[in-house]
Amino acid sequence: MLVGYMRVSSADDRQSVDLQRDALHAAGVDQRHLHHDKASGARDDRQGLKACLDDLRRGDVLVVWKLDRLGRSLPHLLTIVTDLKQRGVAFRSLTEQMDTTTPHGELLFSIFGALAQYERALTRERVVAGLAAAKRRGRKGGRPPALDPEQVEQIVSALDGGVSKASVWRSFKVPRSTLLDTLARIGRAGPAGRAPPETMPGKPAV
Repeated sequence: MLVGYMRVSSADDRQSVDLQRDALHAAGVDQRHLHHDKASGARDDRQGLKACLDDLRRGDVLVVWKLDRLGRSLPHLLTIVTDLKQRGVAFRSLTEQMDTTTPHGELLFSIFGALAQYERALTRERVVAGLAAAKRRGRKGGRPPALDPEQVEQIVSALDGGVSKASVWRSFKVPRSTLLDTLARIGRAGPAGRAPPETMPGKPAV
């Protein structure tokens, strides 16, 4: 069975799926098996796409007018089509004349997959190179510290004065995990790199 999916980028009435519907009808898709969305392709919560994918069964063929009507990006498109292949569902794009039921379509899909993998490898390489360059300049990646140096100094002084950690995280309004991580980074952790246990507010020590 042929199942069709259509999408326009906006919910604006000026955009219509009529062109896509006509093309899918001409390709043999029955009106009863057409699904559509009026939403950006970048959205993950497209209800029409979800219903379409749920409607597909082994031996069916998912038909779209163009590749960009289905996936929000090349990796996303490949994820969908790979999942369809594992479910025994074929894929056909009319404009690009891509049909995974044919040897030519399988070859084209394999090339797309190789390009997507190459793109991911380049992205990882750029990230690693950027982190290395930042490290050489004395900068570290990741999120900025939750506590600034002045706050850390105040916390250390409070602890040295006998204030409990429970009182500190309540006073400075920081999560317990953040406080313990900060203390560990400045060398005030307990055995095995972990801060010593502390009585939680409202709970007795054990």
